[in-house]
Amino acid sequence: MDIRTIRDTLSTNDEVLALAQAGAPEGVWVRAEQQRGGRGRQGRAWVSPPGNLYASVLVRLQPHDPPAPSLALVAAVAVTETAEAFGAAPQIKWPNDLLVDGAKLSGILLERAGDAVVVGIGVNLAHHPEDIDRPATSLATILGHAPEPDAFVGALAESFARWLYRWRAEGLAPVRSRWLEKAHPIGTALSARLPDGASLDGLFDGLDAMGALRLRLADGEVHVIHAADVFLIRD
Repeated sequence: MDIRTIRDTLSTNDEVLALAQAGAPEGVWVRAEQQRGGRGRQGRAWVSPPGNLYASVLVRLQPHDPPAPSLALVAAVAVTETAEAFGAAPQIKWPNDLLVDGAKLSGILLERAGDAVVVGIGVNLAHHPEDIDRPATSLATILGHAPEPDAFVGALAESFARWLYRWRAEGLAPVRSRWLEKAHPIGTALSARLPDGASLDGLFDGLDAMGALRLRLADGEVHVIHAADVFLIRD
C-alpha cells in the first residue's frame, strides 16, 4: 500500500492529480498534515487545521468499470466503516457526507482528468469548524479522543481497496446496498438545492440503480436527482 505523507500542501487532490499526470499507478495515497487550499463540493473552502485527516487516492478507470461518479458511494462506505472501526456510528447523507446526530463528520470530493479519478477525503478527527452554515462535529467530540491520522488513513486505505475491488468485480449493486444500510432511514425528510438554484423538499426514497437520489415529493411523485446540495429537514 502506497501512502505518502507530506507536511503541508494546498490540496491533496492537487498532489494526486499531479502524480496521475506523471503516470502514477492506481492506489497511491497522499495524506497532508495540513492543507492551505482545501476545497469541498461546489468550490467551498475546506478548513484544514493539523490533526484532522486530509487524504486523496488515485483510481485509474478501466473500460468496464461502473460509472465514475459512483466512486463517491465507494468512498462513503469505506469512510463509514473506518469510522465505525474507531468507535463512531455515522450515517451517510447523499451523496457522500458522513453525519453524526445531524452534524457533519466527513466530506468527499471527486475530481477527474482523463482516466484518472482522484478521490479526496476529509475527516474531522481532532477539530471541527464552528462558523459554517451547517452543524459539524469531530471524532474527538464524539469519542473523547482523536485517532491518529496515520492510523486512520491506513485503515481507510484497506477498506477503500476492498470496496473498490467489489465495485470493479461485482458492479455497483453491493456498494449501493451497503451504502443504503449505512444511510439515514427511508422516509427521512430532505431538502435538495439544485444546481439551477431551485429547491425541492421531500422524503428520502433510496437510490436508483446508478446511485442517484430518489426524493418522494408531497404529491407522491419520485424525483431522481443526480446533483444537488442536500440538507436534513429537522422537526
